[in-house]
Amino acid sequence: MHEATRAQLRQLEHWTHATATERFGVVFVDLLVNYHLPWILAVLIIIGFGVILGWVHGFLVTRMNLQPFVVTLCGLLIYRGVARWYTDDGTAGFEFGQNFPALEWITMGRTYGIPHTFVIFLIVAAIMGVLLHRSVFGRYLFAIGKNEEAARFSGIATKKIIVAAYIICGALAGISSIFLTMYTRSISPASHGNFFELYGIAAAVLGGCSLRGGEGSILGIVLGAILLQVLQNLVNLLGIPSSLNFAVMGTVILIGVLADQQLVRLRRSRADQAKDNLRAAAAPLAR
Repeated sequence: MHEATRAQLRQLEHWTHATATERFGVVFVDLLVNYHLPWILAVLIIIGFGVILGWVHGFLVTRMNLQPFVVTLCGLLIYRGVARWYTDDGTAGFEFGQNFPALEWITMGRTYGIPHTFVIFLIVAAIMGVLLHRSVFGRYLFAIGKNEEAARFSGIATKKIIVAAYIICGALAGISSIFLTMYTRSISPASHGNFFELYGIAAAVLGGCSLRGGEGSILGIVLGAILLQVLQNLVNLLGIPSSLNFAVMGTVILIGVLADQQLVRLRRSRADQAKDNLRAAAAPLAR
C-alpha cells in the first residue's frame, strides 16, 4: 500500500479512539455503582483499560499487519456491541442521590470561575504539545507519518513508536470517558459517542493536520476544536436545521481536504521551480 494511504488510515485509527469513550463510561459507572470501588481506583482502572486496548490495537496493526481501518471498524463494532449487551441495551447511570464530591469538583468544578474541564484540556494540550514538538518521540512520529519505510531504514523503531501512539490515544480516551460520564451522569451505549470520530477528524483538519500524515500541530488541533464548536454555534445562530449538522461537518472536512491538496500542489510546484532555477544557474558553470 502507498505510504500516504497507510499514514492516512493510521491517523483515522487514532482519531476514532474517541468512539470508545462511552464504552469506557459504562465500565466506569459499573465500577462505582455496582462494585463500590473508590473513585481513584476506578479512574486508574479505566485509564489502564484504555492503555490495554490501545496496545491491542497497536499490536494488531504492527505485528499482525492488519489495516488500521479494519482494526478501527472491528473495535468500534465489538466495543459498542459488548457495551449494549452488558447494559441490556439500556442506560448505565448513578443511583439516586449518589455523589462523589471530590471527583465532581475535579471534573465539573470551577476555580475563579474557570471550568476545570477547560483547565484539564489546556494541561493535556500542553503535555501533548511538548511530547509531539519538543521530544525525540514526536520527531520520530512525524517521520513515520511522512514516510514509514524511510523512517524504518533510518533506524527508527517504527513499530514501537506506532504502538506507543496507540497507547497514548487509548489513555486519553479513558480520561475523556470519565469527564463525559460525570457530565451526563449516565451513559447510553446506543447513542453516546456516536460520530465523535467525525468531530475529531473535522477539528484536526480545521487545525491544519494533513490526512496524509506527518503534518499538524497540537496548537492547530486546539484551535480547530474551538473553531468547530464556534461553527456549531454559528449553525444554530443562523437558523440552519440541526438535521444538517452532520452535512455541515462533512462539508468542512471536504473543504479542508481540498485546501490541503492545493497547498501540497503549490509546495511541489515551488520546489520544482526552485530545482529548475538551480539547474539553470548551474548550467553555465558546467560549461
